[in-house]
Amino acid sequence: MRVHRKPPSSLARFATALLFAALPLKAALAAPADEPAAWPTAGWTASTPEAQGMDSAALAKLVERGEANGLDSILITRHGKVVAEAYYAPYRAGLKHTVNSVTKAVVGTLTGMAIQDGLLASRDQPVLAFFPERTVANADAAKKSITLGHLLDQTSGLDWKEKLDAGVPESLIQLRRSRDWQGFVLDRPMAQAPGAGFNYNSGNSHLLSAIVAKKTGGSTLAYAQKRLFEPLGIGDVRWTRDPQGIEAGGFGLYLQPRDMAKIGYLYLRKGQWAGRQLLPADWVEQVFKASVDMGFGAAPAFSYANGWWTIPEKRAYIAAGYNRQLIVVLPEVDVVAVTTSRRNFRLPPFIDMVTAAVRSAGPLPADTAAEAQLADRIRDAAVEKPSAVGPTPELAAAISGKVWQFDRNALGVSRLVLDLKAATPSYEIVFDRGDEGATGAAVQPFTGPLGLDGLYRVNGKAPNAPVAVKGSWVDAQSFRIDSRVLGEDEVTMYTLRFDGQRVNVAFENNRGFKTQMQGRAAQ
Repeated sequence: MRVHRKPPSSLARFATALLFAALPLKAALAAPADEPAAWPTAGWTASTPEAQGMDSAALAKLVERGEANGLDSILITRHGKVVAEAYYAPYRAGLKHTVNSVTKAVVGTLTGMAIQDGLLASRDQPVLAFFPERTVANADAAKKSITLGHLLDQTSGLDWKEKLDAGVPESLIQLRRSRDWQGFVLDRPMAQAPGAGFNYNSGNSHLLSAIVAKKTGGSTLAYAQKRLFEPLGIGDVRWTRDPQGIEAGGFGLYLQPRDMAKIGYLYLRKGQWAGRQLLPADWVEQVFKASVDMGFGAAPAFSYANGWWTIPEKRAYIAAGYNRQLIVVLPEVDVVAVTTSRRNFRLPPFIDMVTAAVRSAGPLPADTAAEAQLADRIRDAAVEKPSAVGPTPELAAAISGKVWQFDRNALGVSRLVLDLKAATPSYEIVFDRGDEGATGAAVQPFTGPLGLDGLYRVNGKAPNAPVAVKGSWVDAQSFRIDSRVLGEDEVTMYTLRFDGQRVNVAFENNRGFKTQMQGRAAQ
């Protein structure tokens, strides 16, 4: 990392170059030693980037790039203060977001805390010993030797198909369909010896959550609230559970971006928070010195430990979730970066852009023009850009208000109504499965406004999170609906092709899933 401030003379410039060449990067750009740490328990303090030694113009480029990367949000902190924060419309501040496999890093953190509390002995404890009430299939000597450390480092050796690429995560899909997630994971046959190599497995992390729950009173969330969330001032949390009520260990946690940054800051400060050692420093050090090769086979190399990814070449430590839900910890420049997103993008260039914005350990001269540029980019991100809208055909009036009933389908959609003629266009959709249907109670329709001008309309009263929906005519017979739950990483698209009293719907999402369903107008 270069320091870009120019001394007033060539001699001073030469002397400064020699000084910084002799110092490690950490000494050059980390927080000043005599400056007390800021603790954002009650909320983050905002600062100009220059006041924290960062370049506003470089951060403006990062915010601008976020739209191309499919971001919902980006947050950068330096020296414990927020220097850049942007939310991309229709997503907005103050909403929880699914963090997907960032959940693994949180469960790993809770495991370290449980060891610190004496509730677990060490990473070396055998896993099957925590499930004496179960008769585990394929319980050979190899399976009996799986330890907590193997679960934490994704080296359990269990047969599992969940590659970190665009392939279908077969085992994860099977897990989510199972009525007993713990049993499903425990009963898997062994594919290799424990510790023999890395194999990404959300089931490993779910067993950790079950173990943490067992040893802390029955609830991973309750323990997290006591030991992690409350001390850090994190209050707005949702966490998906398995059929037995155990919080999902490999995914399923929802956090606000500012709270994600607090978890990163805990690691940046080596497990300390406001004078308390909440997490053992050696637990953080295991992450920072991760040795399990993730096997990507390309430079730079990635390693793994305790639920965290690392890029040793870049001194970057990452809690990473599918579609780039990220907590990036950069100790050598005293930075935590957070993103929530709807699209996977390459990590190394993103990290390079963050670190390139760091100019010095201490304050830089104010740069009002660059600060204004950054503010403009942040405001621009918050303004939704309309998508193209085709002409409205005569068919719009004919299909408006009709009840369309569907044959049994993979999405569980049973009925749809579109009101395209009202002053406020709207939709109503009914699903034939869910908690309501399982109990025999009437299934409630999902309703909300529908944007027809290329902009989303948001239903802020939807369960769990706001829902944004817009529609447009593709041609004289085809109407497309785009839908987003604000806080989920999924974007769904329905293309309805009308043919008299029948309709065919082609569904796809940004995860590559596609299906079709057929329906007809109700008589």
